[in-house]
Amino acid sequence: MKNISRDAIAQMGKIERLNLINSCTGYKSANLLASKSVDGKSNVAIFSSVTHLGSNPALIGFIMRPTTVPRDTYKNIKETGYFTVNHITVDMIADAHHTSANYELGISEFDKTNLEEEYKKGIEIPFVKGSPVQLYCKYVNEYYIKENDTIHLIASIENLFFEEELEHKDGWLQIDRGNVVAINGLDGYCLPKLVDRFQYARKEIPSTSFPKK
Repeated sequence: MKNISRDAIAQMGKIERLNLINSCTGYKSANLLASKSVDGKSNVAIFSSVTHLGSNPALIGFIMRPTTVPRDTYKNIKETGYFTVNHITVDMIADAHHTSANYELGISEFDKTNLEEEYKKGIEIPFVKGSPVQLYCKYVNEYYIKENDTIHLIASIENLFFEEELEHKDGWLQIDRGNVVAINGLDGYCLPKLVDRFQYARKEIPSTSFPKK
């Protein structure tokens, strides 16, 4: 097995180091975060850092890269307090990836891709049309991470929308049924498939799978 030390990582070229360190931690979620400015301009950007933080209350978090350059997503969330999280499907990959391009502040990626805005009754922030799982989220708090000048933004799930065929009777969402992709590194898109699902683990009792359907 190959071994690379911390010193060796530090001496790597920028691109090689980015690729290695972004991929070595495993698969990450693939989501499009959509927001809107106070003057009504929509924005959508790909994120691979959205994570579950708790179910009661229902909280998520994601990492915002250094704001030393303008970032529409952060600006819009801070202004309006709301945003949406939209799972990316196989059919969206190319357009979703293109939202990471460095467009000027105020340019909407909805205008530069085939991604379409979708609106729900009573919600002014856009969702991404065709996403099988969509979260309407409210800004709660943020924590500055001094070690790399990033921000961990915390949000509550205000409304959850999903395709009904994803849901099991116990509330579990089997998202591979929606062709939802994951991200490997910065630019690798993968299609996970369910292998098994296990009952709640108890000490001294072997793990048991749920009955196959």
